[in-house]
Amino acid sequence: MAVNRVPVLKRCRSLGLDPLYLGISKKSTRELRRANKKMSEYGLQLREKQKAKFIYGVLEKPFRNYYEKAEKMSGQTGANLMMLLELRLDNVIFRLGLARTRKEARQIVDHKHVTVNGKVVNIPSYLVKAGDVVEIREKNKSSQRYKYIIDATNGRIAPEWLDANQEGLSGVVKELPTREAIDVPVDEMLIVELYSK
Repeated sequence: MAVNRVPVLKRCRSLGLDPLYLGISKKSTRELRRANKKMSEYGLQLREKQKAKFIYGVLEKPFRNYYEKAEKMSGQTGANLMMLLELRLDNVIFRLGLARTRKEARQIVDHKHVTVNGKVVNIPSYLVKAGDVVEIREKNKSSQRYKYIIDATNGRIAPEWLDANQEGLSGVVKELPTREAIDVPVDEMLIVELYSK
């Protein structure tokens, strides 16, 4: 599996992204010094795509597949793309506050700690549907790790399309998210323009 080893804060700085969107509370004190260059239209589109890929931890090929799937769905392609990325199981675990970062959520899913509707799922890219119940397995609930995670994420509010139960380490997908409910700073229209060339 390909692993991105670029330091997170350095990547956030180059993309002009606040690390809080990744669940990281650290701030970089360095400033990005760019020789007063004006970015081309293609450069802006590429940066938005890289930003979305970086936030959700998706590589190029799966990201392209999400785009093609979003194109076939009814409605706006950009909003559909963001909805598909948001419905990934690792992202849902992160949004429910059961992981500090999306990378940690991915690891939790990989290690078979998560059930969807009572069945163990270990695929981070699994797309949840409205009405799905996502929870940590019974045998893992007593783990000290989750006590630390809940302490760290207690202030995080789950979006309105999710119903989180942090004491029970579970949550329900109430409905599919709309673009307004997704607080990710990505201009998806630029991604659509980039791919539709």
